[in-house]
Amino acid sequence: MEKFDLVVIGAGPGGYVAAIRGAQEGFKTAIIESHKLGGECLNYGCIPSKALISASHLYERIQEASTMGIEVKEAKVHLDKLIAWKSKIVSTLTGGIGQLLKANKVTVLNGKANFESVESDGTKKILIDSSNGSEKKESILASKVIIATGSETIHLPFLPVDGKLVCGSKEALEVTTIPKSLTVVGGGFIGLEIGTFFAKIGTKVTVVEASSELLPGTDRECVAVVSKKLKKLGVDVFLNTFARDFKKNKNSAHLIVEKENGAKETISSDWILVTVGRKPRSKNLNLEGIGLAVDEKGFIPVNAHLETSISGVYAIGDVIGGPMLAHKASKEGLVAVSHIIDGKSKMDIKALPWAIFVSPEIATVGHSEESAREAGWDPVSGKCPFAANGRALTTGESEGFVKIISDKTTDRLLGAHIVGPEASNLIQEVAMAIEMGSTTSDLAMTVHSHPTLPETIMEAAEAVHGKAIHIFERKKKSSAPRTDSRA
Repeated sequence: MEKFDLVVIGAGPGGYVAAIRGAQEGFKTAIIESHKLGGECLNYGCIPSKALISASHLYERIQEASTMGIEVKEAKVHLDKLIAWKSKIVSTLTGGIGQLLKANKVTVLNGKANFESVESDGTKKILIDSSNGSEKKESILASKVIIATGSETIHLPFLPVDGKLVCGSKEALEVTTIPKSLTVVGGGFIGLEIGTFFAKIGTKVTVVEASSELLPGTDRECVAVVSKKLKKLGVDVFLNTFARDFKKNKNSAHLIVEKENGAKETISSDWILVTVGRKPRSKNLNLEGIGLAVDEKGFIPVNAHLETSISGVYAIGDVIGGPMLAHKASKEGLVAVSHIIDGKSKMDIKALPWAIFVSPEIATVGHSEESAREAGWDPVSGKCPFAANGRALTTGESEGFVKIISDKTTDRLLGAHIVGPEASNLIQEVAMAIEMGSTTSDLAMTVHSHPTLPETIMEAAEAVHGKAIHIFERKKKSSAPRTDSRA
């Protein structure tokens, strides 16, 4: 049996990053993947969905170009060609990961990993099943292991995904004909991102959400802007509404829902998209066989170093819980490898940025006012609307705002919430500022080039202190004091 210094199970954004870093650090490294390099994110999530979302945004802009004096006689979406374009992007990126692994001399093993044992010296024995119906199996040995198996879609028993009338996110991103109508079960970010894409290219979309709000856990003012845009796109939203049953005929799907008052209703559409959440992919690894227990939801518990209860076995990404974000998994992969080297490194970040690619985009980092208050801060906030920003107006995209959260006493920068154009890119400035321990005044006093969208961050920071130039607000008694941490 071949022995490796490091074996990574799962080649998603956490796994392949960990494997490459391990190889860079001189470890004899192997990565085991049962499906495709890149994991769910690259093949069925982050990349393909954003490709389609970008295309639908362009289509929408073309339709609105007449406001700039540009006349387009007819714009038409050929979904089959769009899907082919998306698939080419995905294959380019997956191919690139394969080349990077090869260049860094990482051994790629295709198959399903299964822990066999942990030897007395701490060596882990792993069985790899690449049979696909045959008996092709092999065992390898590893000094250290990183589990990066990710997550998978949660399915509703009465709504089995068939890829025809009922789809999960994976199937929805492969559809080659535009449905006339679509019912989305779940008002979280996956359902709204895909639902908005279809709404923009002409599909009548209905969203069914069991809770009292869309995008639970997201800043309510940001969600209000997105809700307004959904209404403009003709999307019907049913809150406090539960999917209860499903019927179908040859060409249509019928979802029986129950309203808050107990009344039942049938929503008919060409097909149904089920996006009610994801669960950790921790089964079938024989974790119990080596004494590694998962929690009641299937997540693998780890410490601050990303190490499990079994010495030398680490876990990262979706499978350990927390926000299911590709960049979180990548960072955790780097931390795990660092801890293998120095025995000290731990996951220590002040703020984790994230974005939702709805319309307009939402991005956030750090505290909300509520969470800041719960953490013992005395939060104050400042806002700048994109409607007051010259660059936003010149692009024809001026919906939304930037909100900065600060501590009233110390002026410590605590968080930001952005809804509007390029929110996913803009949030990075605030993320770095928080990591650097900046005050809100640091943001306000940093010169931002003009005319640019980031000027809204500077203005929102000024608004915290009641000093915004390009917007008028009545002076707030709760404004934070202006400070200069560079003095």
